[in-house]
Amino acid sequence: MTEVRQVVGASAPAQPGPRHDRPDGRDGPDGESRVRELLGRMTIEEKVAQLVGFWEKEDGEAVAPLQGEFGDVGRLETFSRHGLGHLTRAYGTRPVDAAARVSWLWKFQSELVTGTRLGIPAIVHEECLTGLSAWKAATFPTPLAWGAAFDPDLVTEMGAAIGTVMRTLGIHQGLAPVLDVIRDPRWGRVDECIAEDPYLVGTLGTSYVRGLQSEGVHATLKHFVGYSASRAGRNFAPVHAGPREIADVLLPPFEMAVLDGNVRSVMHSYAEIDGVPVAADPTLLTELLRDRWGFDGTVVADYYGVAFLNLLHHVAEDHAEAAVQALTAGVDVELPTGDAYLTLIESVRTGRIDEALIDRSVLRVLRQKLELGLLDATFDDEPAQQIDLDSPEHRAIARRLAEKSIVLVANQGVLPLPAGRRVAVIGPNADREAALFGCYSFLNHVLVQHPGVETGIEVPTVLDALRVEFGAEQITSAAGCAVDSEDRSGFAEAVAVASDADVAVLVVGDHAGLFGRGTVGEGCDRDDLELPGVQRQLVEAVLDTGTPVVLVLLSGRPYGVGWALDRCAAVVQAFFPGEEGAGAIAGVLSGRVNPSGRLPITLPSSAGAQPYSYLHPTLGEGNEVTSLSAAPVAPFGHGLSYTTFAYADLTVSDTVPTTGTLHASVRVTNTGAVAGEDVVQLYGHDLVASVTRPVAQLLGYRRIHLEPGESVTVELSVPTTRLAFSDRTLTRVVEPGDVDIWVGTSAHRAVQARTVLVGDLAPVTTSSPRWTTSHLR
Repeated sequence: MTEVRQVVGASAPAQPGPRHDRPDGRDGPDGESRVRELLGRMTIEEKVAQLVGFWEKEDGEAVAPLQGEFGDVGRLETFSRHGLGHLTRAYGTRPVDAAARVSWLWKFQSELVTGTRLGIPAIVHEECLTGLSAWKAATFPTPLAWGAAFDPDLVTEMGAAIGTVMRTLGIHQGLAPVLDVIRDPRWGRVDECIAEDPYLVGTLGTSYVRGLQSEGVHATLKHFVGYSASRAGRNFAPVHAGPREIADVLLPPFEMAVLDGNVRSVMHSYAEIDGVPVAADPTLLTELLRDRWGFDGTVVADYYGVAFLNLLHHVAEDHAEAAVQALTAGVDVELPTGDAYLTLIESVRTGRIDEALIDRSVLRVLRQKLELGLLDATFDDEPAQQIDLDSPEHRAIARRLAEKSIVLVANQGVLPLPAGRRVAVIGPNADREAALFGCYSFLNHVLVQHPGVETGIEVPTVLDALRVEFGAEQITSAAGCAVDSEDRSGFAEAVAVASDADVAVLVVGDHAGLFGRGTVGEGCDRDDLELPGVQRQLVEAVLDTGTPVVLVLLSGRPYGVGWALDRCAAVVQAFFPGEEGAGAIAGVLSGRVNPSGRLPITLPSSAGAQPYSYLHPTLGEGNEVTSLSAAPVAPFGHGLSYTTFAYADLTVSDTVPTTGTLHASVRVTNTGAVAGEDVVQLYGHDLVASVTRPVAQLLGYRRIHLEPGESVTVELSVPTTRLAFSDRTLTRVVEPGDVDIWVGTSAHRAVQARTVLVGDLAPVTTSSPRWTTSHLR
């Protein structure tokens, strides 16, 4: 077989090195002289103008937390008279025609070039987590679906596609990806996250960064750091993670994206960790991010995050003090507006802050604008007018990613459904476009506030797709209930429809929204993990008919559905699969698509078992020492197929130096009758260590395609740093000792072996390797 090489989790990782090495020639010594000369000509008003954004909003628009607390900032023309650092969400605040808006944007940028003293254009930033957040733009699967797909190359391809459209529209910075490691599924923003495993988050997040930035658009890492570890899964709740959890679980994805992805921007989190808000913490924003990791891009504020030091955290007596704390800590740019940073002008004049700190951040912004080509841009050309925001190529990527992300959780032989069956399609998410999209999709984030405006993209619902897949004459339907309602008046119709069918497909789950307008999404946290509303009761009513039930979970978080795995004929998990998601689901149900998704987060047993992660030590799951088990219903990495895969001949190095590389290989064979894709997952467990270690830890992974009867040997090279941790002195090290190695899932060892790390205790540095590589033979 031809040898194929791949880095497990991405294409070959970039090595850390000098940061001023962009191939466009805009940086380097000459560029540095240029930005310093420009800084030297600036007044204090012009400097501060580069450190703030402007957001033009209309009454009633609320797409950021506590947005109503902030007043009108005036007209853009007046606000930007001294220049402007960022223009906030020119496309993603309300439905606007892209061609008209790009013309307006070119005119505004041209006026900055010709009408301000220094002629510096603004950076235009947008949300782009599931595709560009703009009317009529392609909407891809949510990040949880990226995690389920375990396909970094496809995530890179998606990022590049998004970047291409953004650059065409004159957008320079995207506020994505989210690298928060999931710690509690009750948290509303789980649907924006990739996984509960930091390595999976890091490899896929870095892949997105590489894709987006390959098209000249700067990515922004969110939310640095600790945001997802909020107490009880409440948005904005205090974080009490210990330094070891922060170092070993929450920080690694950001480290990978900075050192290996060369990301150009980082957004601070809203979190306060052990009483210290991140926005005011120089230990994280300067000492770690810049001094240790060498990050030289810009740190931007999460929306209103600087003002929140005064309004919510109460560590600053007013906005002026908040601005001093944030700037000193290392926040360069206040977004979305300048509510706090505009006070810096007076603070410099009164001696409240040293102007050198302002100069530090202004230089970073000017360097970013130089990299982006903005310091040479004139905007006297004509912008693109024929702009396809939802091209066939983009939809093809969305379809492939959706298909690979669908997880077959359980199957008692009913799937795939044969042709000719009478299918009852039931449930609140069966015939609802919004059910396919996450919180930061344009449809659920913005368009929901503009009733009557068309979606603007073609979005077949699951019901639509099943009619196409099986024939409309074979399909009957009933909603049964709403997503989050106590109304059971539709149960009778649902039961009648199911009783007259050969199989019932129940499509249940979430509605993504913001700040209480959904069952999942920013500010939409849960205090239980039951299906919202009366959806469980609907499923149980249909189950009572005796008709086989295929349960399709269309959601942004995992729910406690152990009861369903026991009673349903099959259970399928789809994490907001995007505009092509309905067809992917229909394809899995028919067998046209062989499911290959794997759970990026455990399916929980109950809310009372949270917070839970598969990365728990021995006492983290519970046994005879407690009356309550935290064991999940289905483990991290689980997923079924319509074929079977056999693992054999696992070999690992007998001994490995603590500074070396562990080599593992396993033979994988498709032992079934149809072609399929498997995700080979390599795990390890450090048997004895100076601090407690997780019972399982993902060391590497590789997605493979095999025809019936085909075999392949997957070889993985694992740097020992994948087994590193913070010891009792909080030094990140690799310790010698025995390590169990296996292929399977986090909870199931299909084949296993043991190796021994030998040698001295090995400290880990930023130059240590972080990526597992693989090849096939």
